[in-house]
Amino acid sequence: MTGGDATGTERVVVALDVGGTGMKCALVRPDGVAVRTERHPTDATRGPAAVVNTILDVAGGLAAKARADGLTPIALGIAVPGVVDEARGVAVWSANVGFRDVPLRDLAVTRLGLPTAIGHDVRVGGLAEARLGAGRGAGHVLFVAIGTGIAAAHVVDGTAAVGAHGAAGEIGHILVRPDGPRCGCGRPGCLEAVASAAAIGRRYAELSGVTADPPVTAAEVAERAAAGEALANQVWQEAVEALADGLATGQALFDVATIVLGGGLAQAGDRLLIPLRAALHERMTFHREPQLVAAALGDEAGCLGAALLALDAVRVRDLQEKR
Repeated sequence: MTGGDATGTERVVVALDVGGTGMKCALVRPDGVAVRTERHPTDATRGPAAVVNTILDVAGGLAAKARADGLTPIALGIAVPGVVDEARGVAVWSANVGFRDVPLRDLAVTRLGLPTAIGHDVRVGGLAEARLGAGRGAGHVLFVAIGTGIAAAHVVDGTAAVGAHGAAGEIGHILVRPDGPRCGCGRPGCLEAVASAAAIGRRYAELSGVTADPPVTAAEVAERAAAGEALANQVWQEAVEALADGLATGQALFDVATIVLGGGLAQAGDRLLIPLRAALHERMTFHREPQLVAAALGDEAGCLGAALLALDAVRVRDLQEKR
């Protein structure tokens, strides 16, 4: 389904996935295919007002390029980290970008004149994986992004749960080790304090007593464990066991058909998936065991999901206007 306007030109959505360091941007057709991709620095150190201007400048530039190529931009989708009020189109809070109650949707509509949707970066990534990627056809999907932190998106029949306060999916703050390291949220023992990529690197440095510059990464820990290093294997197995506890809790809560693992840690592939599947299997009692798979869309998921969110908003608007 590509669609077109009255003159027959192809329609596209302008989509941006904004992170603290950079933003991934694309023009996406309604069938989920990106016809143009770009990357731009966010440079969040300049402050939130400057970041907002950059977002709007980049979005406006992409819309202009689309028109120059004979395409018709019909909507704008923006994914941002932190707490997002999707109904109001407000970036409520983000440590990475510095947003505090930024009315991003209204600002974008005023600047670009396009229908705009704002979404949480992990939720839109989960939306894309559920509709277009590794969870396609599953119906009930839990997308878990494991990177510096850990967050999730629960997607049912192509719709991601937002929660009463815009904060659904914070699986990284499930308590898995009461006596574990203190999390950035202030409480000890959260899943992301034990099993995120950042936590794995910290744990290895702590046990080894080696302070490297740059520090040892989770990927390097995985490689050392695969090569037979006992300490790396211990750290890796600790993380796998904690992840299995967190995912088992998620399965008890959501009863999904498929769990899709994304983020940097998922790039470990079978080094993560094989032991994690075994550990999750051990934790299943009466619960149906979900299929556990790696994400398929890579770092394109955020852009594609932002586009899907914007398309959904356009469809809802069009239905309302027909009534």
